[in-house]
Amino acid sequence: MKKILIAEDDPEIRRLLHCFLSEQGYAAVCAANGLEALTAVRELSDLSLVLLDLMLPFKSGDAVLKSIREFSRIPVIVVSAKDTIQTKVEVLRMGADDYLTKPFDLDELLARIEAVLKRCGEKTSEEPERLCFRALVLDRSAKTATVGGRAMPLTAKEYAILELLLSNPRKLFSKANLFESVWQESYYSGDSTLKVHMSNLRNKLREYDPEGEYIETVWGMGYKLHTERKD
Repeated sequence: MKKILIAEDDPEIRRLLHCFLSEQGYAAVCAANGLEALTAVRELSDLSLVLLDLMLPFKSGDAVLKSIREFSRIPVIVVSAKDTIQTKVEVLRMGADDYLTKPFDLDELLARIEAVLKRCGEKTSEEPERLCFRALVLDRSAKTATVGGRAMPLTAKEYAILELLLSNPRKLFSKANLFESVWQESYYSGDSTLKVHMSNLRNKLREYDPEGEYIETVWGMGYKLHTERKD
């Protein structure tokens, strides 16, 4: 049974969609705000599709979509009252798979869900279950890490940081971008939380692979995978 996340702050619409999708044979889960939606996408590995409203509290739908696309290719259908062509074009360019304007017909929504799932089925199934970089291997299904075949214990945040970096090996993440993607909270420049986690993570990697370089700090900009070995 395919599972669909309904990210919608209106309780009546949320309830309507939950009942309708359940009647159509889907498993439906709900999020009432943007932070809940992003957490659900990160933590529910069996999600098949996201129905995403744009006007969500705490974290807007377009910000949620942008964050999702930094670590996942899960299909996303935006369902919003915003009906301008500019909004639709911007959201589709950000990575949405389809856009449906409120108010909508339930049968049309079902047809769009079926079409997107069919179109994106092969793409989502190709997402690798293991991410490898030098001696480091992340098993996404088990949420575990090994270095040179040895299990390396990680906190949930440390694992999320590594998964984000390894999923985007060429990307330079700003501190704010990395923090907000992992913690789903606003970043404040004086907050040392990220710095502490990166230090702990580097110490663990150095303990398991003393000769390896894994995370590079680009001063004044952020963090990225260390793609070149030092001489």
